[in-house]
Amino acid sequence: MGKKVSKRLQALLEKVEERDYAPLDALSLLKETATAKFSEAAEAHIRLGIDPKYTDQQLRTTVALPKGTGQTVRVAVIARGEKVTEASNAGADIAGSEELINDIQKGMMDFDKLIATPDMMPQVAKLGKLLGPRGLMPSPKGGTVTFDVASAIAEFKAGKLEFRADRTGIVHVMFGKASFSPEDLLVNLKALQETIDRNRPSGAKGRYWRTIYVSATMGPAIKVDINALRDLKITDVA
Repeated sequence: MGKKVSKRLQALLEKVEERDYAPLDALSLLKETATAKFSEAAEAHIRLGIDPKYTDQQLRTTVALPKGTGQTVRVAVIARGEKVTEASNAGADIAGSEELINDIQKGMMDFDKLIATPDMMPQVAKLGKLLGPRGLMPSPKGGTVTFDVASAIAEFKAGKLEFRADRTGIVHVMFGKASFSPEDLLVNLKALQETIDRNRPSGAKGRYWRTIYVSATMGPAIKVDINALRDLKITDVA
């Protein structure tokens, strides 16, 4: 038996046609379908023509969302000496050295993003089993292993996100809140599209972009016209 669809979702599904929507129309519809009782996120689900089991077809990078994420990001920094003070002064919610590593080992996970300086990574490595499954392990590709902790903190608090293609070649990424204006969501979605194009894996063959759907957290999937999104100039929407 199939899953029972709620009346709320059934009504929303009837609003969405099975066709490619112009980007702005898709985002206006996303807002209309965000009817849950909480502040829903705007999500993009992008199927790419890559097979991530090959190292030259993997995609892992960061995107700076010009209009922010709409979320408060709690940043923790593992560093040493002056860098701990620098991190605190730059707005880190938590900053420390070995004692912070010990706290995390004991289960303290009161943060959304963990930044580490390169000299601390050998010690941070032992947290892999705890941090890895939660997607919190610092990595150079993710912009979270750096000596420039002040810039990294500022960027992640302002709307920088780390994302990767899953093992089936699909990227799932939140690109704002459903409460944003369609225009602001489009600016963020465009930044995401440009980042994915810029970081096209060297081994990607054939058609790179397969499909892109957007949705509110609890809303139906809305198909976006990929070519229209890629052809769009950001000056048209900013």
